[in-house]
Amino acid sequence: MRTVSAADLDVRREVYLAAALDSISIGRLAGLPHLTGTRCLDLGPAGSAVPVWLRDRVGAGGEVVTASGDPLPPAVLAPGRYGLIRARLLLMCVRHPEALLRRLVAALGPGGTLVVEDWHLWPDDAVLCAPSPRDATLVERCLRLLAKEILPGLGVDPTWATRAHAAARAAGLTTVDTEIHVPVWAAGDPGALLLAVDTVRHRGRLLAAGLGPAELDRVRQLAADPGSGLVLRGHPLYSTSGPAPPW
Repeated sequence: MRTVSAADLDVRREVYLAAALDSISIGRLAGLPHLTGTRCLDLGPAGSAVPVWLRDRVGAGGEVVTASGDPLPPAVLAPGRYGLIRARLLLMCVRHPEALLRRLVAALGPGGTLVVEDWHLWPDDAVLCAPSPRDATLVERCLRLLAKEILPGLGVDPTWATRAHAAARAAGLTTVDTEIHVPVWAAGDPGALLLAVDTVRHRGRLLAAGLGPAELDRVRQLAADPGSGLVLRGHPLYSTSGPAPPW
């Protein structure tokens, strides 16, 4: 297997995330009224086309600020600063998501809108079709190790998305709405390619968890090759949104 740098893997992951999720995010934001002239904060992995889409919508009188990672610079979350905040795949990756959610709500101006998008990492029964029962079992095992052992060990909360609605209400949003998008990913689709990338990014951890080198190579091939016949039920994306009080 050709050696791939960590930086290259990160870029690939950003590209695949954007391809898998941008249309969902844009569809969610397109339903919001009065974006013209709005100051927006877009948080999450780099590589997304959503900030560009937002800049077109807010126009010359608006502003789009982007940031990623945790902790966020204090100036980014100044109280009452934004008319729209969107955070994608961020809260599930921080140690205290409820606390960060409260900071995001505080950074909204009167009537400003928060949109929080996170995956519920749900590996059970995720293989819809595979070339053989053996392949299905192997892919399911890899997905389960990633979702329940590897990623939680790196600080990812696989079930945070299921708590986001209640947390948003507790943080003070006046009305909360959650949409759940459950995709289907065929081999070679951006979502399936994320699995292929993860078999490389987390290869050492997956080997330590009991998968063999040939097994990891097989999972990567199944996920990346459009002709392999693998079809996955993707992670449900919880999109939770609501306005701040008008004060």
